[in-house]
Amino acid sequence: MYAEPLPGALSDRPAATRLRISGALLAQRGHLLLWVPICLSIGIGTWFSLPNEPSSGVYWVCGALAVGLAGLGLRSGELVAPVFWGATLILIGVLLAGARAHSVTAPVLGFRYYGPIEGRIVDIDRSSSDKLRLTLDNVVLEDIRPERVPTRVRVSLHGDGPHVAPEPGLTVILTGHLSAPNGPVEPGGFEFRRLAWFERLGAVGYSRTPVLALMPADDGRAGLSVFRLRIVISEWVQARIPGAAGAFAAVILTGDRSAMPRESVEALRATNMAHLLAISGLHMGLLTGVVFSALRAGMALFPWFALRYPTRKFAAIGALLAGAAYLALSGGAVSTERAFIMVSVMLVAVLLERRAISLRSVAIAASLILVLAPEALFGAGFQMSFAATTALVAVFGLLRDYRDRLPRLPRWLAPILAVVLSSAVAGAATAPFGAAHFNRIADYGLIANLLSVPLMGALIMPAAVAVALLGPLGLAWLPLQVMRYGLEWILLVADRIAGIEGAVTYVIAPGPWVLPSLSLGFLLLIIWRGAGRWLGLCPILAAVFLWFQAERPPILIADTGGLVGVMGEGGRVLSKPRGDGFAAGNWLENDGDGADQEQAAAREGVSGPRGTRYLEVTGTRILALSGVKAAEAFSGRCEADVIVSNKPLADRPSGSCLAFDAASLRESGAVAIWMRSDGLHVETVAETSGQRLWTR
Repeated sequence: MYAEPLPGALSDRPAATRLRISGALLAQRGHLLLWVPICLSIGIGTWFSLPNEPSSGVYWVCGALAVGLAGLGLRSGELVAPVFWGATLILIGVLLAGARAHSVTAPVLGFRYYGPIEGRIVDIDRSSSDKLRLTLDNVVLEDIRPERVPTRVRVSLHGDGPHVAPEPGLTVILTGHLSAPNGPVEPGGFEFRRLAWFERLGAVGYSRTPVLALMPADDGRAGLSVFRLRIVISEWVQARIPGAAGAFAAVILTGDRSAMPRESVEALRATNMAHLLAISGLHMGLLTGVVFSALRAGMALFPWFALRYPTRKFAAIGALLAGAAYLALSGGAVSTERAFIMVSVMLVAVLLERRAISLRSVAIAASLILVLAPEALFGAGFQMSFAATTALVAVFGLLRDYRDRLPRLPRWLAPILAVVLSSAVAGAATAPFGAAHFNRIADYGLIANLLSVPLMGALIMPAAVAVALLGPLGLAWLPLQVMRYGLEWILLVADRIAGIEGAVTYVIAPGPWVLPSLSLGFLLLIIWRGAGRWLGLCPILAAVFLWFQAERPPILIADTGGLVGVMGEGGRVLSKPRGDGFAAGNWLENDGDGADQEQAAAREGVSGPRGTRYLEVTGTRILALSGVKAAEAFSGRCEADVIVSNKPLADRPSGSCLAFDAASLRESGAVAIWMRSDGLHVETVAETSGQRLWTR
């Protein structure tokens, strides 16, 4: 509390204003921990947004400033100290991001490679085109010095085989194409090179040849014991539960998605139920909750023990160990780490007899993840996971604080309303982040979740615990069947609701400031104490305005030169129906366009024979040349305002037109062209991505 100003002092407006500000700041005492991950995020975001890689001197300056500001924080009063500590945490965020990026430095392939590839399998998953994909380490490439060979490479298997059955630790050899991780498909787009850098993935590619075993898996098992166990359990489950339900069960139990059918994944995404595929707070909470309840109930069967020992604490320890085992088995995704940290904080609070669920546990989880993996800040999993958790904890905490003022509900109705409310709150909190990352909104997501999530908690996860307990005894067949029927129901719900016309609304990709502004406003509304929290509506409204004002480039050119897209009246028109499909799909998604590449290529606005295509947008004409013959036949005249070729042009146009060929696009990356009053404005990936560790 702070003293109210005397009536005579009210005429001193500056003094009264200072008093109000100091009162508002002092009201935040006891909640400052919640600002730690926010300040770290500001610093991390600042480092990643820099156009060029900072020099060592920048880090020394940041370190010195952080020490100085921390010293000021220690010597300042309680009113000013949080400001200094916040600035210190921002600088620490910058240092953490830089340290992490340099600590994972590994070779990146600097050219296109075709030849034999040898390596040990350390991961198995599926590509966006639903092809089996292998991640290899201990890589050997022909005629390349060991110090220049990437630490890891990832190869999609496009051929029909025959392939050796992939197994963790198996050393394989194949012939394939490799290249450095690709840059964004458009300026400002998703930076896959950055993601690959932090995964130490130095090359990606594909193979159409058979995959052969070079050394048995037992010879390469070092460090892969958990991964090997995951695959063994996954295969064991899928052998007993057929079809998509078995693959779904393997995802829930082990995090292995390699067998999940693409159509099932798309249906879950279209109904906002893809979170069921990520081992997150729902799964971890249900698992530890079931273990905690089962242990307490089991110990209560022995009154002499229950009356003498703290069974609640013993149950918390058992649930904590179960959660740790689940984390290790699942592969340790960000959402799983966040869930485990939050569950750990909750269970430790039970051991210490403190309040188990609070925003502090969310802040601790976020801070730990940002310290260990600063790059996680930009992942959809991190953002959506913490958005949902923060909103749920805040809303249910508010209901708990005001429960005496709320009408009492019948006992049977309370859990039903809790499920409805939690699904609505989590869906509303994650919707803008999902729309920003995936350019879609599941219009019937709430209905789908209400029909599925209760089943996950009441039936499927308890059955999963029973499988773990009864499996070694050979009695897992009954809980496996329970899981099967439950998962088949969820897949049926997803398929039926995804098939409803209008089940998905596509939205345009937002600008770079939309999500930060939205997040800041969201957090201010929840964290700030006092009337000042309503200022959080300002950045939220600004984010909404910026999103509605978002524009898409009228002309896009792929980095290969093989695909051109122009914005027509009915949506983006593409220069060809096949090829460069990844770029085409991303362009259309970012446009908020639900069409596929073939449909977009059939729209009005493109003409000419194959290999020489003409496109036009708002009076600007584009000539897209495809193939060696088209490039050689090019006259060198400015036959259009923009000339694009996927092969090098021998004769560069001498007029006022813009020309992009394979050679120039290799340097610039993908290109966006805007129509301005002073002419055509060109924006390239090289310009927007800058000179960073992952772009060199």
